[in-house]
Amino acid sequence: MQFAELATVRHRVQLGAPLPFNVRHADTTLLLGRGQRIGSQEQLDALFARGALVDMAELRTARDTIQQAPREQLPALWAQCMTRVADVLLAPGQEGFSSALEEASGPVQELIARDPDLAIFQVLRQSGNADMDYGAQRSMQTAITSHLVAHRLGWAPPQCELAFNVALTSNVAMLELQGLLARQTQILSEEQKALCRDHPTRGVRILEQAGVTSRDWLHAVEYHHEREDGSGYPAGRNDVGELASLVRRADIYTSKLAGRSSRDALAADQAGRQMFMQDSSNPITAALVKEFGIYPPGCMVRLVSGELALVVGRGPTINAPVVSCLTNAKGVAIDAPVRVATAERGRGVVGVVGENQFGKPQPAQRLLAALAA
Repeated sequence: MQFAELATVRHRVQLGAPLPFNVRHADTTLLLGRGQRIGSQEQLDALFARGALVDMAELRTARDTIQQAPREQLPALWAQCMTRVADVLLAPGQEGFSSALEEASGPVQELIARDPDLAIFQVLRQSGNADMDYGAQRSMQTAITSHLVAHRLGWAPPQCELAFNVALTSNVAMLELQGLLARQTQILSEEQKALCRDHPTRGVRILEQAGVTSRDWLHAVEYHHEREDGSGYPAGRNDVGELASLVRRADIYTSKLAGRSSRDALAADQAGRQMFMQDSSNPITAALVKEFGIYPPGCMVRLVSGELALVVGRGPTINAPVVSCLTNAKGVAIDAPVRVATAERGRGVVGVVGENQFGKPQPAQRLLAALAA
């Protein structure tokens, strides 16, 4: 291991905030663990004076790791980063929630910038099982979608980041209830309806108590179910604002892609068409549909040739994605996925298919191999 003096990276240390790396004695034995806090300038100066060290490998930022990682390592980084965000999101009452959420969500936004196609893949392929898992997954799907659409709309990077954070925390007051309702087959009780209706207001209170001070952030969370015509909730306001409007549409779109006990998930092409038909005049909806396309990465399709394939990237047009074929023309599974540009003659997409067309669910490792093909 190679070490650097703590004093040379003093800009990476914030008083009272969790340490982003281990701090070691001059003899390299552990002094302070990652995540511990330095409470005063005097304590920090004392560490400088005694020649405290840090491992240079630990100085590499999450951005460095993501930017330098080979593409085949990105799916694993996505899984790690999303798990970390979920862990923070599900504990809004913890001390330092706001800073912890910022630290955890930053790498996810770096992953979105590194490979937007793979980001869309997360929206279509992620799913949760337990109550809390489902709510956190839905929040992350909406956050990724909001960030992608904000970028397509030409919003500045700070606004794209804010869109991500608003979408991620908009349902913070009902994450567990979301999971319960996803499995529930009976109609909502009056108590459940009330909890759903006032969750934006309760969410704002939770975020304020957790240290969120941005008025734009809090306003968008409070208004993310309001509509421009005043038919939304909880207050029936029509002064929605662009940020809340974006998050609401991202939430509607991703909810169409998410199955529940009471209804199946919509196919990606159907979800996109429904969004466009129901809201075609709104520029946010137009940008969302254009960003995801008819056949977004993560959906399964049948080709003119008869092959079944996984969409792994967007192509030159919205109806000509890049795919990895998982079967031959007769529908028989092939040993190794084959990447194909469907703009090629005779390789066009016929339509989206369900995984039941393959006879059995596709193992995660096979889908990851298709991504890397």
